Amino acid sequence: MSTAAVTDKRPSTLRAASLPGWTPWAIAAGSLALGIGISAAAGLHSQIQWGLIAAVLFVLGTYAVAARVEGRRQARDRVATSLVWVAFLVAVVPLVSLIWVTVARGAKVLDVYFLTHSMGVVADTEPGGGIYHALIGSLEQVGLATLIGAPVGVLTAIYLVEYGRGRLAKAVTFFVDVMTGIPSIVAGLFILSLMLIFEMQPFGFAGSLALAILMMPVVVRSTEEMLKLVPNELREASLALGVPKWRTILKVVLPTSIGGITTGVMLAVARIAGETAPVLLLVFGNPFINNNPFEGAQASLPLYIYQQFANSAGSGAAYDRAWAASLTLIAFVMILNLVARGIARWKAPKTGR
Repeated sequence: MSTAAVTDKRPSTLRAASLPGWTPWAIAAGSLALGIGISAAAGLHSQIQWGLIAAVLFVLGTYAVAARVEGRRQARDRVATSLVWVAFLVAVVPLVSLIWVTVARGAKVLDVYFLTHSMGVVADTEPGGGIYHALIGSLEQVGLATLIGAPVGVLTAIYLVEYGRGRLAKAVTFFVDVMTGIPSIVAGLFILSLMLIFEMQPFGFAGSLALAILMMPVVVRSTEEMLKLVPNELREASLALGVPKWRTILKVVLPTSIGGITTGVMLAVARIAGETAPVLLLVFGNPFINNNPFEGAQASLPLYIYQQFANSAGSGAAYDRAWAASLTLIAFVMILNLVARGIARWKAPKTGR
């Protein structure tokens, strides 16, 4: 028998022992069962405590099993992966719980009547009424704020990335960073001070101005990052053909990054859609339908939710309306994000095979 044949029959010593693919699931099931048993024995009644104990046992069990079979180095890698999964579940479970509770409680009164009628003469403690007036107010206020904040934010980001040099660009960057952390009540107080100076009454457009202030820094930051991701080679190729810089930005840079810019704008819209403090100060609320945002008080969905909870006096009907309005607001933001993804995919630059 040749030496090569003997060598081929030898078992490979380079392949280390590894756990089967079902091991993490088995450890997770065992940790969950053991965590429930320990919690029951200790008299713990909170499911959150059960989950935390099971998560700790899952990480420790993963390390113990992996260290015994695969070695300590691979065990540390598996522990890092386990911590990522635990962090993911810790973040997802409250979100799923919130959505579940909102859907379960909001679906009680959410129907066509609820969406097409206002509160009118219906008291907050009485059944009936709807959110039509608040829905119209939110759409108008958020829409006007987007028309103001999105173009200003995008143009500011273009200036910072494409033209900004020197002290002015540094000052603009500094103030954008400061505005990113401004509480919503501060933006509302700023517009309120102007209204008091000019002796103006609450109206919907005032809330739009405050929301636009909150929206602009988010749009600037997201657009700025998307523009920085555009390769400089694309700009240089366009400029080498004699295309002016403004046309290069308009025809090359913006179409390349339009997907990310649209997503950033939608994230900013989602943030301002749920703001209550500026609307409470500037729009003031109105149980009747007001289609004119430039005259008279208006309602909005966040303000409607707050008022239903605050003025309910223990009324189940008011609580149900508040949950239904919350569900409508979540659906509104979700639809905006789906539209943003559709626009981003539609406007994304086509790549060759």
